[in-house]
Amino acid sequence: MKTIKPYANESDSVGIAGLTVENRTDRVSLYGSLDLTRDKDGLQNARALRDLLDRVVTALEADKALPDRIPPPQATDNVDNPFS
Repeated sequence: MKTIKPYANESDSVGIAGLTVENRTDRVSLYGSLDLTRDKDGLQNARALRDLLDRVVTALEADKALPDRIPPPQATDNVDNPFS
């Protein structure tokens, strides 16, 4: 299964079933939906999620200059719809 190195770049993305994980240098974003079913597929997905979160925690714990809080992402400018 593809993986990411948390906070390493602005381009990596990985999917775990219906969950999408996007890498940024200041945050790791998770969105979508993931059902951890009570079967072998569910176990595989749960392990993949656990492994990813373990890497996130390890990266955060290793950062000796970890701030208390970072500002939320800035809103992007609205762009006119070219199809209207």
